[in-house]
Amino acid sequence: MKSLQTLVFLLGFILISGTLSAQQNPVMLPVVSSRINGINIFGKPVDQQTRCVHWHSQLDVIAIKFKCCDKYYPCFSCHEETADHKPEVWPQAEFDSKAILCGVCGTELTINEYMGSDNTCPKCQAAFNPGCSKHYHLYFETDGKVIGDKR
Repeated sequence: MKSLQTLVFLLGFILISGTLSAQQNPVMLPVVSSRINGINIFGKPVDQQTRCVHWHSQLDVIAIKFKCCDKYYPCFSCHEETADHKPEVWPQAEFDSKAILCGVCGTELTINEYMGSDNTCPKCQAAFNPGCSKHYHLYFETDGKVIGDKR
């Protein structure tokens, strides 16, 4: 009976120690599946707000629907690394298409709404990363200029 009590004590100690250790040194595990308001996020997301292994700051909370496959990805690199086809940019004639997903509230924005949002979700006021405008040419037809550049 004494050995059983000792075994239970040791198992409990090991479990508690492991829990404390995990709390002190949290490990960011990859997200197997990410969905926001029933919309699947493809690629390499690390949380449920569209951040990914490539872009994961507090402001990286949008996903972009790719024209070529009609699927949301957190970024161009996620698409490049996991899709089985080449990306296509959205033509300017289709900028009224819903192609941006706010990772905070799940609102879908048109490309025009997103570009005119001053890097803030119009529904929940979540801040978006202003640096994303440097990559618009990867997603949207731009005529060679940086859209949103106020110079």
